[in-house]
Amino acid sequence: MWNDTLHMKAPGNWINDPNGFIYYRGEYHLFYQYFPYAPRWGTMHWGHAVSRDLVHWEHLGVALYPTKGYDQNGVFSGTALELDGKLCLYYSAVRYLRQDEEDIHIPPDDAYVTSQAMVISEDGRTFDNMGAKRQIIPVLGDESLGDAKDTRDPKVWKQDGLYYMILGSTFRKEQGKALFYRSRDGLHWEYVNQYSSPEFRTMLECPDLFRLGETYVLLGSPMGVTPPEIEYANHAMWGLADFDHPTCTLSLKGPLEYVDYGLDLYAPQTTLDREGRRVFIGWMRMPQAAADPGDGRGPWNGMMSLPRVVELRQGKLCFTPHPNVESLFRPVEGDWNQAIRQRPFRLKATLHAGEALDVCGYRIALEDGRIVTDRSQVFPHLPNHRTVAQTPALDGESCRLDVFVDDHLIEVFVDDGRYVVSHVVYGLKDRLEGPVEELFTLREDR
Repeated sequence: MWNDTLHMKAPGNWINDPNGFIYYRGEYHLFYQYFPYAPRWGTMHWGHAVSRDLVHWEHLGVALYPTKGYDQNGVFSGTALELDGKLCLYYSAVRYLRQDEEDIHIPPDDAYVTSQAMVISEDGRTFDNMGAKRQIIPVLGDESLGDAKDTRDPKVWKQDGLYYMILGSTFRKEQGKALFYRSRDGLHWEYVNQYSSPEFRTMLECPDLFRLGETYVLLGSPMGVTPPEIEYANHAMWGLADFDHPTCTLSLKGPLEYVDYGLDLYAPQTTLDREGRRVFIGWMRMPQAAADPGDGRGPWNGMMSLPRVVELRQGKLCFTPHPNVESLFRPVEGDWNQAIRQRPFRLKATLHAGEALDVCGYRIALEDGRIVTDRSQVFPHLPNHRTVAQTPALDGESCRLDVFVDDHLIEVFVDDGRYVVSHVVYGLKDRLEGPVEELFTLREDR
């Protein structure tokens, strides 16, 4: 299989949501939604990659795939938990209600049902898809509890000797909600409570509830956040919350905010790293497949963001590059023109009001007190896809930028992670052939 540095890419064909992100037995494990047959969405499997530092990733191939009646049409998103030294994977199991005879990988009329299931691995590297699966929460039959189709993405954690699960769901696609289950052994689950909010829009996907100090944070991906005629309508968001474990009572303290203002990042999942920091990785949505890079990978679609530490500063969530990322970007010695052509690379700059930074055709400007980015020169002309993004208003007349550049992704960290703008791009490789002074310019914007 293939190895990736910093940004984990599809090992050919298609990937989307990160799944089962966990530090286990001295390695970080990152599973992901995987369609191994074409660079498009289809019957979901779980691909598997491991890393010792969150920066260098080794793909291990397919971990989970459909084998049971309840998951015959897809092993959808979920999470991982260490249980008695073993690695447990919890996932949403999908069964189509009808079949398209011309394309068995797509449900006709989007008609399917979802249950929750799990797999136990003795070592975190081998998975018995035939004998080790079990269905733990059947398809919901009570509409007031949750939707039979759109209840999914279990996130499981342990606290005070008990196990808890949060699921994303909806009521008739009118308002999203979160469901809570509890278990004494991680195997047998009982429904406890639910919480609904207009902030969840029409459906809540990929919920992740965790604590930073004494403050609870809800990370999730509501559907229908922005107008459906513009890609994308569903977005990764965060909010501060109150949560009572014994009763699983949740309430948001205020409106949700974007995780990443590029609006390409989706379905982030967090875990604790080796040192106990809360870190997340998110899926970067790609509207077109990338060409075969020449390593036998073939055309590929989908990649992951760099690992980001989640921090709470003065009541606001901030996202900074993980400290291990620093090891990739030591001071350059020798020929800078040659060094900059190694990807990924990194740029740091201070931007003043009225200035713009051009990075290989990707424009970053400080306009009207906000960071405004424009990728139109490094993005295909696709109707209804955003090329311009902006952050909320900043304080002051200048800001610090920390910019990470790869062939298909640019991530802009503003003022030490106060805001982040990440964009999928195309064609950077072809642009990195000219003199450095032509590739990167910082100028007054007039």
